Amino acid sequence: MIGASGLDWGHELFHSLWWIAKGFVITSAIFLVVAAALVRFTGWGRMFWRITGGYFKGRQSLPGWGLLAIVTLLAVYSVRISVLFTYYYNDMYSSLQLGVQALADHDAANMTQAKTLFWHSIIVWSVLATISVVMYMVTYWLNNAFQIHWWKWLNTRYLDDWMTGKAYYRNRFIDRTIDNADQRIQQDVQDFVNGIFALSFGGNVGPYGVSGGGVIGSGLTVVSFTPILWKLSLPLDIFGQHIPRALVFLVFILTLLFTVVAFWVGRPLVRLNFLFQQRTANYRFGLVRLRENAENVAFYHGEREERGGLDNRFDAVIENTWRRVYRLVKFYGWNQLTSSVSGVFVGVIMGPQVLNGTTTLGNLQQAANAFSSLQAAVSMPQNSYDAFTYVRATLVRLDGLQEADEKARELPTIGTGELLEGLELQAVNVSKPDGTLLIGDLTLRLGPGDALVVKGDSGVGKTTLLRSIGELWPYTDGSVRRPLGNDTLFLSQRPYLPLGNLREAITYPAAPDAVNDATLREILVKVNLAHLVDRLDEDDNWGSTLSPGEQQRIGFARILLLQPKLAFLDEATSAVDEGLEYMLYNLVRTEAPNTVLVSVAHRSTVDRHHNQRLEITGGGDWNLSALDPVPV
Repeated sequence: MIGASGLDWGHELFHSLWWIAKGFVITSAIFLVVAAALVRFTGWGRMFWRITGGYFKGRQSLPGWGLLAIVTLLAVYSVRISVLFTYYYNDMYSSLQLGVQALADHDAANMTQAKTLFWHSIIVWSVLATISVVMYMVTYWLNNAFQIHWWKWLNTRYLDDWMTGKAYYRNRFIDRTIDNADQRIQQDVQDFVNGIFALSFGGNVGPYGVSGGGVIGSGLTVVSFTPILWKLSLPLDIFGQHIPRALVFLVFILTLLFTVVAFWVGRPLVRLNFLFQQRTANYRFGLVRLRENAENVAFYHGEREERGGLDNRFDAVIENTWRRVYRLVKFYGWNQLTSSVSGVFVGVIMGPQVLNGTTTLGNLQQAANAFSSLQAAVSMPQNSYDAFTYVRATLVRLDGLQEADEKARELPTIGTGELLEGLELQAVNVSKPDGTLLIGDLTLRLGPGDALVVKGDSGVGKTTLLRSIGELWPYTDGSVRRPLGNDTLFLSQRPYLPLGNLREAITYPAAPDAVNDATLREILVKVNLAHLVDRLDEDDNWGSTLSPGEQQRIGFARILLLQPKLAFLDEATSAVDEGLEYMLYNLVRTEAPNTVLVSVAHRSTVDRHHNQRLEITGGGDWNLSALDPVPV
């Protein structure tokens, strides 16, 4: 069946399948070569590879490569179906023009032919529309499957990187600290995946969209529609100049000029989008911080100060938003102007040719579709520059987080070795960030059942010593040997309580099923938390629900449950009275007699539960002495 445009639809299925196969091979090869060149020779390409190169390497990359190949194949198909639709429109409008002419000429034979061609075009439309709808749903699902698979991998990779070597804590000590690592992992990772996919295949990222099927779709469109427009375009005389195939030359020349101006107008958006992501994250962090410290703020009646801080953060977001709006008004205004100017070209140039009979209405319609598709493809960089700036800002933020994590792991840490029981410190030096010595050449040995209390004025380095032993403080050297893993337990003044049910909060960091409920209830009664025994399965934000004293008793419950070989307690009884303090320490010394205790405390009442005392006197000096513990 040959349409009015001259296309043989009877053989088009085989021809299109062969075209898609060739297009897939050629497109894939070009895409890989260009991607490799960008990674090798551009800064943002190298950022891309540092961020996600691992997704495309090794055997684990096979599912990702498979999904990428399918997505690329579907992109080739999408362009081919668009080409076929232009021929359908040519067939339909040409048949209508033939019918109108036959009606005017009272030509029954041509009218019959026109009707036949028209209904053939409708049949073609039915087939193309059915294929298009089915493939749209398949394409949408597979595009999202690829992005979700990539997103999941990258999220895991960034969480691993952030938490390895305690980088999530130690990156505060690097020269150029980063802001809002949580937002970079939660939002920027997803924006990165969506953005790279959108730039490659079309779609949305953040508040922006990428037109023309992205780089791949636009490239295929240029290759596919240029021959169509070349075939349909007639010569044009402008200002005495004869331009052959005028539409083809005009679409490339004008779009190039429009794009240069658009890049110049939109360039400041790179910095503005980076600031937008940063400032919105700062505002969200302020809201979260208020929620987590709601009780303290309420007790201080600090609503005015907190509101002032939140307003300042939000004002920064609004100020940046207005700057982006002003810039985008210029950017979108220019794009709209160029789009309007481009849209009239086909009608102005080919309309007179239709009227004087040198071409058909169907050819004009197909040329208009081809010109529109080609112009959208060629101007994709111009129209999508705002999306590129957003993705570029995301690249910078993710690369910055990765660099910060690497620098955090490179910071010095105390040499740590495993000791099955006890604690050994050898020539440990602890300093301030400016190099001022806090503790110098500290050497000591604690065995099973020993208990050391660390004393000294505020600021002499008591808590910093615990951080050094825990491999958190980078300004330290020497060596420490201690039990590793969950055999060592650190309890701060306000023990950390994870989100979840109470059972998980009590047994942390062990698995919730490591201790049976009967034992949990028994321990809660012993640490004077009997009112919680029936709430083990209750989900709550326990860090806000429980009082500081209750939280500290949870910390002692962990010692009794987990029976660590070594426990560090930093002001772990500061929120309970002296009677409860005595009871808690007595419980530990009675029910975990072999656990080595190291306590930092200002209260002198804590001393009686320990048999050694480390006095830190400042300037690097210290004194270790024996104590007579209270019998248990």
